[in-house]
Amino acid sequence: MHALIVVAHPDSQSLTHGVAAHLAEGVTLSDTGHSVEIADLAAEGFDPRFSAADIALHLREGVLPADVAAEQARIDRADALVLVYPVYWWSMPGLLKGWIDRVFTNGWAYDDRADAGVVKLLGRLPVHLVGLGGADAGTYTRHGYFGAMKTQIDHGIFDYCGARVVTSEFMLEAGPDHATAHLDAARAIGRRLFDTSGQCEATDAA
Repeated sequence: MHALIVVAHPDSQSLTHGVAAHLAEGVTLSDTGHSVEIADLAAEGFDPRFSAADIALHLREGVLPADVAAEQARIDRADALVLVYPVYWWSMPGLLKGWIDRVFTNGWAYDDRADAGVVKLLGRLPVHLVGLGGADAGTYTRHGYFGAMKTQIDHGIFDYCGARVVTSEFMLEAGPDHATAHLDAARAIGRRLFDTSGQCEATDAA
């Protein structure tokens, strides 16, 4: 099985990158047959701006941009998609949101048909979300951020395309050694990424 881990953080030494690396390590340690690709959007210079070419593609009046085609091919090769990102303003960073805006296109992620409405095209894709936040769990709970973020990301993006969100984790400030705890948790997520029973449970609950 093959996992695509997409990470959006400009600092390669950040905890976000550390979590992505430990998650990848967990995947490969869980079974020698599993493989991982890490897509570092900042280092690779992905352009998140939704341009006139992207609008034309959405309207079925343009051609697929080469950089978008390359990202879709990455996802098509993957048996699981993992997004690892810092929480900015109670959402994902603009770089990652722009990646979704441009890559999850009409006709590939979903098909908006005049005669049948929206057809979900990514039903075969398990998704795992790992967000790192600087506030504590109490802050998220008091302000309703857990529910708000799951509504906009888990439901608003991935359910719209039919992709199954199997893991939706927030790694938050939780004491002086929270970084070590987060790295250990990331490795554990990686180890069970292709746990068939866990994915079936998520599917049944959806």
